[in-house]
Amino acid sequence: MKQTNTLREKLLQLWVIFTPILITQLAMFSMTFFDIMMTGKYSANHLAGVAIGSSFWVPIFTGLSGILLSVTPIVAHLVGAKKKHEVPFSVIQGIYAGIAMALLVLLIGSIILMPLLNGMNLEDEVRHVAKFYLVSLAFGIIPLFVYNVLRCFMDALGKTRVTMIITLMSLPINVILNYILIFGKLGMPQMGGIGSGIASAITYWIITFIAIWIIHRKKPFVDYQVFHSFHKISLKKWKEIFTLGVPIGMSIFVETSIFSAVTLFMSKFGTKVIASHQAALNFASFIYMIPLSISMALTILVGFESGAKRFKDARSYSLLGIGGGVTISLVTGILLFIFRPEVAHLYSDDQAVIRLTSQFLLYAVFFQLSDAILAPIQGTLRGYKDVNVTFIMALISFWVIGLPLGYLLANKTEMGPFGFWLGLIIGLAIGAATLSYRLIIVQKRQFNLQKSEQ
Repeated sequence: MKQTNTLREKLLQLWVIFTPILITQLAMFSMTFFDIMMTGKYSANHLAGVAIGSSFWVPIFTGLSGILLSVTPIVAHLVGAKKKHEVPFSVIQGIYAGIAMALLVLLIGSIILMPLLNGMNLEDEVRHVAKFYLVSLAFGIIPLFVYNVLRCFMDALGKTRVTMIITLMSLPINVILNYILIFGKLGMPQMGGIGSGIASAITYWIITFIAIWIIHRKKPFVDYQVFHSFHKISLKKWKEIFTLGVPIGMSIFVETSIFSAVTLFMSKFGTKVIASHQAALNFASFIYMIPLSISMALTILVGFESGAKRFKDARSYSLLGIGGGVTISLVTGILLFIFRPEVAHLYSDDQAVIRLTSQFLLYAVFFQLSDAILAPIQGTLRGYKDVNVTFIMALISFWVIGLPLGYLLANKTEMGPFGFWLGLIIGLAIGAATLSYRLIIVQKRQFNLQKSEQ
């Protein structure tokens, strides 16, 4: 990364940082996308099982890995402040913290998984697939958390293209393993949705080893000598990581877990509704990778400029990112509205599932419009290391407003399962409005601080 002076230079640097992140996010998400899509082609029951398993896995993974996202602004601030020598220590402590969290998840999961699944109104085959899909993924959770820390380090240096290449290398491996293990090719037994979990776990190990090799051998990462020295666990550094990261992780957790809660509530509507809801949610999440990537790019750039106390430049990046997110979402929203039936057909050949999925996707159009504003603002605030209000507003907009309202609409009106989506859309819109106001306050505070120091 480098300091920019003109709007054109800023737009170019934002694009250079954003594009590889987007490709990386799409590729990473494609692993789940192909899990869902290929399992749906195998059977509706296996798709429902993966949907239930994902409803547990996604919020846990995204919430806890969100804590590790604190490594990005920490490293970006150190680089912006020209404190390069402090970077390796922060990265290693992030790895230690990631391993500790992964072990904790494995311990808790081994205790509560079966009681949770047994307490749900599921068909036996759906419950079986959900259980062993999660057990399979568990074997990849440690390397996945380690990779997230290493990716944050590489991205914070502005080298987002490297993580893009790593992920693109691993994607075809994941798809091939899915094909072999789900459908039982090359002499392997047919494992359906469970096979997709095994394929993902193997892929997580592969991308982690590739990242370690690159950081240890290739410039500019080798200059930081991350793995050249042994560092003891530092509770002080863990405190910094968790103080900044826990609000980030909790904010992401309350956003992703809301969909898990909705999926669990929808179990009363039957297997086809669960499968259709999961298919629509999966594609909506695929589109969400665009504003999410803008958010991650803004965290890097705003963190870099804020660390160097160039607050005017940080504000310019935030405006460019938010404006770009809204523009892109308008285009994707129109395309999704037009091609809803075709998208639904990607996930199933069952006509009832296709019809329901197409209806859910109509709500997804409006959902992603609010996301286009909310996500870039969240990324900007993280770049400023302002994370607590983001968590509080996410909690209120989704759990205090969105879910209760959705429950009422789903159970007290004729909307049925679609009421949950409308409730979440309203909650998301409220969250976008309140965080916009928060961003204005933070940026005014930064400008006032800069003026007082001049």
